[in-house]
Amino acid sequence: MKSGLSDTQQAFIKRKESTLTRINNSFERPSLPVYRGQSHILVGVSLGLEKPATVVVIDAIAGKVLAYRSIRQLLGDNYELLNRQRRQQRSSSHERHKAQKSFSPNQFGTSELGQYVDRLLAKEIIAIAQTYKAGSIILPKLGDMREILQSEIQAIAEAKCPGSVEVQQKYAKQYRVNVHSWSYGRLIQSIQSKAAQIGIMIEAGKQPIRGSPNEKAKELAFSAYHLRLARRS
Repeated sequence: MKSGLSDTQQAFIKRKESTLTRINNSFERPSLPVYRGQSHILVGVSLGLEKPATVVVIDAIAGKVLAYRSIRQLLGDNYELLNRQRRQQRSSSHERHKAQKSFSPNQFGTSELGQYVDRLLAKEIIAIAQTYKAGSIILPKLGDMREILQSEIQAIAEAKCPGSVEVQQKYAKQYRVNVHSWSYGRLIQSIQSKAAQIGIMIEAGKQPIRGSPNEKAKELAFSAYHLRLARRS
């Protein structure tokens, strides 16, 4: 210790010297293992109104489906949160409609429940990708969502009101009022963020406008893989 210094000053200098010693003798910090997925295993995620998210896992080389996951399976015990969020959306939409008719202020805040459900879905989708060692997750292009949702509404109207175009149009119009669409951009962003943390690649594909949610997810994944091969050739 240096003479002429108080105990407090000597203790301060000792701490500084100790810090410098640790800096000069740094040790390797443990790091998370690098994720290594298989490029021929893909997770396709179809999006829609009735079923906000449906997942398929495919083996593109074998040409087979390894697993499907419905929105109910993805959310599990939290599935009721989806129904609750839809009720909140309908209530907000109803209040907004009344306010517009009476020229009242209509600044109704959106619930954070939807964002929470998005995070749950993203977390489960990433977990599925990790379980099957998927090389990438295929998401629909956000710019295609308007066409996708319009096609789904039209298909529902045709099934409910077969044979009458006029009745179908009225039903579709009322359906749009009653059903509040999901924030697909927010959901896609949640999945992209979670995937980036793990190191799973995200690809954008063309989601079919016809078929069941399972069929749409399956075709989305296979078409993305075939497009990838075409680009390489």
